[in-house]
Order: sequence, then C-alpha cells, then structure tokens
Amino acid sequence: MNEVHDDLDAPAPGSISLGLWKRIIGTALQDQRSAVQLVGGGIGIAAIESARPLLNAAMIDEAIAHGMGERFMWLAGAWAALALCFGAGVFLFIRAAGRISAGLAFTLRERAFARLQELQFGYFDRRPTGWLVSRVTSDCGKVSGIAPWVILDTFWATTIVSGSAACMLWLDWRVAVWMILLLPLLAALAVLFQSRLLKSSRLVRRTNSRITAFLSEGIAGVRTTKSLAREDAADAEFAVLTTEMEVHSMRNSFQSAVFVPVVTSASFLGVAIALWRGGLRVETGEMSAGTLVALMQYALLFTWPIIDVSQRVVDLLSAQAAAERVQSLIDTVPTISDSDAVRAQAEDFSAARITRITFENVSFEYVAGEPVLSDFSLEARVGDTIAFVGPTGAGKSTVVNLAARFYEPTAGRILLDGVDMRERPLAWHQGRFGVVQQSPWLRNTSILENIRYGRLDATDEEVKAAAAAVGADSFIDGLEGGWGFVAGEAGERLSLGQRQLIALARAFLKDPDVFILDEATSSVDSETERTIQRAVDRVLAHRISFVIAHRLSTIRRATRIVMVDGGRIVESGTHAELMRARGKYHDLYAQQFVEMRERAVLDVHE
Repeated sequence: MNEVHDDLDAPAPGSISLGLWKRIIGTALQDQRSAVQLVGGGIGIAAIESARPLLNAAMIDEAIAHGMGERFMWLAGAWAALALCFGAGVFLFIRAAGRISAGLAFTLRERAFARLQELQFGYFDRRPTGWLVSRVTSDCGKVSGIAPWVILDTFWATTIVSGSAACMLWLDWRVAVWMILLLPLLAALAVLFQSRLLKSSRLVRRTNSRITAFLSEGIAGVRTTKSLAREDAADAEFAVLTTEMEVHSMRNSFQSAVFVPVVTSASFLGVAIALWRGGLRVETGEMSAGTLVALMQYALLFTWPIIDVSQRVVDLLSAQAAAERVQSLIDTVPTISDSDAVRAQAEDFSAARITRITFENVSFEYVAGEPVLSDFSLEARVGDTIAFVGPTGAGKSTVVNLAARFYEPTAGRILLDGVDMRERPLAWHQGRFGVVQQSPWLRNTSILENIRYGRLDATDEEVKAAAAAVGADSFIDGLEGGWGFVAGEAGERLSLGQRQLIALARAFLKDPDVFILDEATSSVDSETERTIQRAVDRVLAHRISFVIAHRLSTIRRATRIVMVDGGRIVESGTHAELMRARGKYHDLYAQQFVEMRERAVLDVHE
C-alpha cells in the first residue's frame, strides 16, 4: 500500500506522488465506457490536429501554384470533414470527462464515508468535525475535478506532441531539431516550480480544513457564543484564520501566475525558431510557403500541449494536497475490527445473546503512559443493574465504552459468556448494546423516524409500542403534528428530557441485551428525572445494565453499586451495604443529600 500522509501527523514529501495518482486514476477508470470515450476522443482530436497543418500546407501550395481549382476544393472538403470530426471528438471527451468526474466524486465520498463508519471512537477524539467534513466534501470535489483532465491530457498531449514532432521531422528535420531541444528547458522549469507550488497548495488545503472546523463548531455553539457576548472574539479568531488563508492563497496564486507565463514564453521560442529557420529556407527556395506555414503551426501544436500540461501540473500539485488527505482517510485502518476467522463465522451469531460480561484484569490508556483503568475486574449477568459512581475522571465512562467495544483494553480481557470479545463479530457485539447518553443526538427528522433509527425495519406499530414502553407517547401526542413532529437539528426543538425519552425508546426498540445509561438524568429537572427513572426501571428488566449516574438518588435500586476512583474499584455493594460501610460512597451520598436539602429549602423561601 502506498504511504499517504495525514496532515495532522507527519508532513508529506514535497513532490508529485505518482503512486497516489495512479491509484486515484485507476479508480476513475473503473467506468470503462466513459474511459474509452475520454481516451478515444483525446487521441482522435490530437490526430486531427496533427494532420490539419499538412492539409493547410497542401491547400496553400495548391492555391499558389494552380489557384482554387478542383484539387483545392477537394482539399477544402477534407478540411471541413476534419473540422466536423474534431467537434464530435470534443463533444465525446467533454461528456465522458463529466461522467468520470461525477463517478469518481461519488466513489471517493462513498469510500470515505464508509471508512468513517468503520473507524473506532479514538479516531474522532482528536479530529474536529469540520476537518472530516472537508475531506468528504471539498477535498473529494477537488480530486474528482482534476482527475479526468489528467487522464485526457496524458493521451492527448502524448499523441499531439509525438505527432507534431514526427510531422516536423518529415517536413524539415533541421527546423524540427531546434524545436525538440526546447523540451529540457521546459522540463527544468516544471521541476523548479513543482515543490514550491505543492507546499503552498498544502497550506491552502490545511487552512481550509481549519476554517471548516471553526465554522462547524461556531454554528453549533452560536447560542453559547451569544449568551457569553463573545461575538467580537469569535470574529477575531475567524479573521486570523481567513487572513492566514488569504496569505497562503495569494502565494499559491502568485506562483501559478509566474509559472504558466514563464513556460509559455519559453514555448513561444519554438514559433520564433520555426519562423527564423524556415524563413531562411523559403528565401533560398529550399522550402515552400505552405511548408513554412505548416512548420509554424506545428511549432504551436508542439508547444501548446506543453503549456497545457504545465497548467495541469499546477492543478495537479494543488489537487495533490486534497488527494493525499482523501486517500489518507480511505486508507486508515481501523484499530478495532474483526479478524478473518471471526468475519467468516459472523452469520453464526445472528441469533446469539449476551448473558454475561466479565472484565478480567483490564487496564486501559487513551494516551500511552497515562493509565485510566488499572487491573479492573468485574462480572455482570442478566438481571444485574450495575451503577458506577465516583469523581470526574475516575474511569466510569471508560468502563462502559470498553464493554461496548468502542475501545479495546490495552491489557487484560473482556469476556462475553466466557469468550474474549475479540473472538466475536464487532457488528454483532455492538448490535447487542443499547446506549443512552447524557446529551442524546437526534436526527433532523420526525419523532417516528428518530425512534425507528434504533431498528430500521421496525413497523410504525413497533415504534409506537417502544415509545409507550418508556412513557414517551404522552408528550409525543401533545406535540404539533404528533409523531410527524420534526425534532430539529440534533433535536433542538425538544427539551433535554424529551430527547432522553426518545433516545431511550430508540434503544429499547433495538431490543438490546445490554443497556448503558451514561449520565442520562444528570441535566434534567426532578420531575423529568422521575419520569425517565420510571421508564428506565421498565426497560432494564431482564437485561444486563450499566448505569453512570451523577445523582446518586437515581441508583439506589441498583443490584450493585461500584465506586470507581483512580481507575480502580474502591468499593462495591448494594446501596444499603455501602451506607453501612460508611466509606467513600457514604460520604459522597451524604454530601449530595445535604446539598439537595439546602436547594429544597432555598426553593421554598423563594
């Protein structure tokens, strides 16, 4: 596999990566019909352009020698036929190029998005949303826009340059040699500008990603920005990014503006040479006027593709920064995936259930050398509701994330019914979990479809039954449009408590073996908390349940409460047992109880 660099990691090499473009062009050529039309059209018009100066020379010499007689009219008819064929060839390759561009954009975006679905949680921990969005949108568009023309120019330029050189050598090799000697000069200019253009192009694309990330974050947090009156500060931060973008873009544009005219000027030396050397031979009678005109046309034809390819090099260098980033995403190998052996037996687990989860001396680090869990051991069986409590950063969420295999242990094992979870299919494993988070994400669609997202083949009746099971149907019926009510982006048209109930119904519809409730009631009022708690009591029955709770009053009925501190279990037992032990849980519960009484007293006096 070719190495493709990620701009959050190591810098990429400062030259065009032929291996990278070979892979991308190979993807573009998968549409074989359009590829044949593109290549055939390019070669066809190049052949026509190579033949036309010979026809022009014959027409000029015929007109000078014999006037516009019958032979001249035949030549003119042939010229008109070539013009029609030229137009047909242009139509053919432009249409094919459009199809290839659209197809490549579709393929790259599909592959990039599919890879995002496969990647582990850790990949998203250090990459902003906008950074990823720019890869699937603007970067894919940049690559797909240039690829067809690279294919076309490869065949068109090769054909027309070789055809022009052959015709010039046939007409007069003495003049042709002067033209061919220009190639090393043009190649040297291309190499000189290549690294500079590539460096500035990468800076433009990288800054564009940062702008996209800032915009995504700014739009999502616009209410917070306004509530803190930080509009001016946000404008200033954005101005810094846009100024940086302007500087890099101006540098890239300047380099492009210098590169193309320099190469063009060098190319036009060929026309001057043809006029000079050919003119001398016409003067001595060694060359006809038609041949001189043909040589001058061939001089232009010989240099025209070189000028066009020079511009394409600029485009290619600019697009390579985007190509590297897109291919980097597509080539990223998920760190959590099934082995071939597990993948081969995936169908055998379609009806299997999880009845026991065992943490066996599990340790975990998000960052090497910074342990979050250490030698953690625990077992949960069907019917168990295990609540994790402890200070912020103790490792509570890490435990449930490991259970759901969003991450994998750095040491130790997690067993499902006595078998290492890595020996079970990942999709099956995560399909047996229902997760309700502190701030549940909803789609910008109807309530009905948001709940159905838990199981896409569920009928309307099954969706409504799931909502009724958690008590969400009571508020849904009161919404404008009822089940057709659109939740808004991220569910913003609903209260947090309503979003929690929708998320709970969505998870319940999935009929999971294991429920995870991560701070599901920490940010709602007491009445909504009681509503959610009643729903939770109903859906957790006859399942393995892991609950992370900030409010200890919500976990008193848990079959086991696990106090986690510093990545280790420091206390474990029922609420009554832990209260009698008068340890850390007792102190934490007593502190919360006092705070709740104080708030209640203050509410009464207000």
